[in-house]
Amino acid sequence: MSGVNKTLREIAEIIGGKLIGDGAIKITGLDSLDTAKAGDITFADENHAALAKKSAASAIIIPMNFSGELPANCIKSAEPKIAFAKLMEIFMPKIEIPAGISDKAEIGRNTKISPSAKIMALAYIGNNVEIDAGAVIYPHVYIGQNVKIGAGTIIYSNVTVREYCEIGARCVIHSSAVIGADGFGFTTKNGVHTKVPQIGNVIVEDDVEIGACVGIDRAAMGSTVIGHGTKIDNLVHIGHNCKIGANCLIVAQTGISGSTIVGDNVTFGGQTGTVGHIKIGGNSVYAGRSGITKNMPEGFFGSGFPVQPHGDWLRMQASMQKIPELIKRIRQLEKQLDDK
Repeated sequence: MSGVNKTLREIAEIIGGKLIGDGAIKITGLDSLDTAKAGDITFADENHAALAKKSAASAIIIPMNFSGELPANCIKSAEPKIAFAKLMEIFMPKIEIPAGISDKAEIGRNTKISPSAKIMALAYIGNNVEIDAGAVIYPHVYIGQNVKIGAGTIIYSNVTVREYCEIGARCVIHSSAVIGADGFGFTTKNGVHTKVPQIGNVIVEDDVEIGACVGIDRAAMGSTVIGHGTKIDNLVHIGHNCKIGANCLIVAQTGISGSTIVGDNVTFGGQTGTVGHIKIGGNSVYAGRSGITKNMPEGFFGSGFPVQPHGDWLRMQASMQKIPELIKRIRQLEKQLDDK
């Protein structure tokens, strides 16, 4: 489908691997171990040695220390998964979008749009917007006034970037994400909820990826910040005035309440939730459905609600499996006592 055609030797040179077998065979596609066919290359680790043996792929990328039976044609690599990802970039079908501004896009006043940026039909670009070199804006994107979009950033259809927000370089924002919606701020008196104006913005630093249908709220004052290199899955909500560190991973359906400060290199499993106004230390991992209710230290591996050390949570879950049997035994003992 990509039209790419390379020899196995060329691929070994691209990924810096050690070639074993026929370097002249042609590779025209990529696929997984169980569905690959002749002409495809795939990858395997130690846990998939049996699948590698059965695979119909023409070649397989394997670890340097692969202990299974070697495929007839393979490339040994220090990091097979990373090497395969590099090939995916090469074999991925290219989408051709001409540089320039579509005459069907709506462009406001005093904009600064690089000649190499790509603004597609039916995009709306507000007043005083800056869009740097190589940025791509898909149809039906709304860019509010005074927004800044960095070089090489891609914004897919139906994304909204509200006024005064800043998006860094080489970011990817997937369809229907909303950057800079009002934070959830209200005062309540006599049962009446009154809106507190949200006059801050959102700053998304370089190399951030934001999934589909993500909501990142603007700050009440100041900025909600997403640190560089952070990757956010679909259906995540980040509240106003949060500060998310660099290189975090935030998995689907996670909710981070307002004014939470997250350190660098934190992973939140799916459906993790936090209360607001807490600090979460860096270099930590929270398993799916964790409930974080207080300040957390650096280097923590947590699970459960309320969150606790992962090992403690595992022991608790194992103990809970024994509860039905314990209840049965207690009832038997009670009956024995009643019979005396």
